[in-house]
Amino acid sequence: MEERNIVKFKKEEFTIREYIKNSLGKGKVSRIRIEYTPIGEKIIISTNKPGLVIGRKGEKIIALTSILKNKFKLENPNIEVDEIKIPEFDAQIMADEIALGLERLGPLKFKVLAYRTLQRIMSAGAAGAEIRIGGKLPGARAKTWRFAQGYLKKTGDSAKVVDRAQSTAQTKPGTVGVKVSILSPYAILKDKIIINEEFMNKLKNNLEKEEKPVVKTKKSKKKTKEKK
Repeated sequence: MEERNIVKFKKEEFTIREYIKNSLGKGKVSRIRIEYTPIGEKIIISTNKPGLVIGRKGEKIIALTSILKNKFKLENPNIEVDEIKIPEFDAQIMADEIALGLERLGPLKFKVLAYRTLQRIMSAGAAGAEIRIGGKLPGARAKTWRFAQGYLKKTGDSAKVVDRAQSTAQTKPGTVGVKVSILSPYAILKDKIIINEEFMNKLKNNLEKEEKPVVKTKKSKKKTKEKK
């Protein structure tokens, strides 16, 4: 019974997130977190366009709060808006922007959109980025195109710090999938080695210690005889 309740609870959370994303529109919301407090439910919406999410005099937030109360039966939902100051480091926002560009300009412009977005991410200071676009882009057969630049972790524990997201674009030839991976310069990499003066001095000291010969002292025979 507990497992069924957990699955049901997670499904409800997923439907709430999807409803908020669809109601606000593609390209406006990066992620939605739901926290449960003694006062009520706290819903944090991360976005790079807080003005469009809040609306004039908070009308969109008020309407969304009433829907969450009536439709999803939340007791006391409290919506907060978290502004993303550097959207170039957010994979979901970048993926949605590419998808919106494909829907607006058409799938033939996918290379222009991909290279422009990649250049924008790297110019902002990202350590690395990768964009994958798959679908019926230049021809009748589906194909995946990859655009990458910089350093990007693919495996290991360090790969968990890479921000990954995906989006879809509905074009005339068909559905186009967009996947974006971004490694932020603020991400903490445990296996990262910074070579500076301090690091070089430590290496020199270690080498000097290894090169010093070890002198072995011989015990005199007289002392051993006296002990006997």
